[in-house]
Amino acid sequence: MSEEWLIKGASITGGRVTDIHAKDGVFAAVGENLAAPGAQVIDAAGLIALPGLVDLHAHLREPGREDAETVATGTRAAALGGYTAVHAMANTEPVADTAGVVEQVWRLGKQAGYVDVRPVGAVTVGLAGKQLAELGALADSAAAVRVFSDDGFCVADPLLMRRALEYVKAFDGVIAQHAQEPRLTEGAQLNEGEVASRLGLSGWPAAAEEAIIARDSLLAAHVGAVLHVCHVSTAGSVEIIRWAKSKGWRVTAEVTPHHLLLTDDLAIEYDTAFKVNPPLRTQADVDALRAGLADGTIDAVATDHAPHPVEAKETEWHEAANGMTGLETALRVVQLAMVDTGLLDWAGVADRMSVRPAEIGRVAGHGQPIEPGAPANLTLYDPAAPPVAVDPRTHASKSRNSPFAGMALPGRVHATFLRGTATVLDGKVTR
Repeated sequence: MSEEWLIKGASITGGRVTDIHAKDGVFAAVGENLAAPGAQVIDAAGLIALPGLVDLHAHLREPGREDAETVATGTRAAALGGYTAVHAMANTEPVADTAGVVEQVWRLGKQAGYVDVRPVGAVTVGLAGKQLAELGALADSAAAVRVFSDDGFCVADPLLMRRALEYVKAFDGVIAQHAQEPRLTEGAQLNEGEVASRLGLSGWPAAAEEAIIARDSLLAAHVGAVLHVCHVSTAGSVEIIRWAKSKGWRVTAEVTPHHLLLTDDLAIEYDTAFKVNPPLRTQADVDALRAGLADGTIDAVATDHAPHPVEAKETEWHEAANGMTGLETALRVVQLAMVDTGLLDWAGVADRMSVRPAEIGRVAGHGQPIEPGAPANLTLYDPAAPPVAVDPRTHASKSRNSPFAGMALPGRVHATFLRGTATVLDGKVTR
C-alpha cells in the first residue's frame, strides 16, 4: 500500500525551511503551508532533510557469512543510519563473481525492503587476481552490476587492471580499486610509523596505497576509463587524486568515517576494534582527508561497513580480522568531523553522502534534489540531538565491532523514507 506523508517545517539540506508532501513514491509538492488531508504528518521543526544517503561500500556478508551479517540485518542497519541505497561488496562466500550470486544478493535486498541493494561484482574470479570475472554477464544480470571491485584485495597485476578498465567501458562500468601494493604490505598490521614501532607490529606504509593510486590513475587515463579509489587513507593519496583530477581524468575517491576521525594511536592497548585495512593513520592524514573531502577532491563518504563475529575480533592483534561496522554511525561521525568543525555544510553532506555516491555507483532514482516529481528517498536528521555514547549492543547489525563504542557522537537519524515508504520513524525501524 502506498504511503502518504506531510513533513512540516524541515530544513532542506540545512537551507530553506519548508513542507514536503510525499505521495505515490514521489515528492508531490515542496513549499510552505502545504495541506494534504489524510496524509500522515511529521513535525520536522529543527530537522535537516537530506536526499536518502547512498553507501558505495558495505560488506553485507551474505551469502556465506551469515554469522556476521545478513542482507536483512545489514540493510536494517543502513536504514537506521539514514541510507536508502547500499552497494554490497563482492567478498562473500561464494564470491560475487557470477550472475547467480549477484542476483541472489539483489533479490535478498528486495525481499528485505529497507534499502536498494546494488551488488558489486568481483573484478577477478574468486578475488584471486589471476583471471577476469565474467564482467559482461554480471552487467547483463538482473542485478545490473555497474561497479566491480576485489575489495579486500588489490588488483595488483597492471595488465589485468588495464583489461578490466577497458572492458567495463562498454557498459559505463566502474572499477573500484582497493589500493594496496601487496609486496609492500606483506604481514602488515598497523600504519607504518611510531605507534607500530612501539607496539612491535609490522608497518603498512602509505606508499603502498599511493603507488597503486598513481599507477591506476595513469591506466584509467590511458584507456579513457573510470577509476574509483576505495577507502583513501593517506595525505599523499589525496594529493595524487587531486593531481589526477587536475588532468581531467575520470578518477573518483571515497573516504570512510573512521579515517575522518580516528588515528593509529588508538591501537596503543592492542584493542582490535581499531584494526582495519587500510589501517588508521596519523592526525596529519586525518586533517588532509578532511580537507580533501571539503574541497571535493574526495568525492564521497563510504562506510566500509565490515561486520565480524565476536571471536574474529576478540583475539590477539595479529590474528584478529580487519574491519569495523559503520552504517549506523556514519552520519553522526560526519557531523562531528566535518560539520561541527565548519569544514562542510549540510548541502555539502548531501553532496558527498548522496548525490555523488549515486552518480559514481550508477544508482538511478537516488541522490536527486528534494523537489516535486523526484523519487521520495529522504532522510530526516536531527543535528541538535545531544551527544549519546555509541552502544553497539543496541545496533541492528548482527556484529558489534564498532570502533566508536562508548564515544559520544552528536545527532540522530529521525526518519528514513524509501520511495515514500517509511523504513525508520522516530529513530526506530518500522518493521
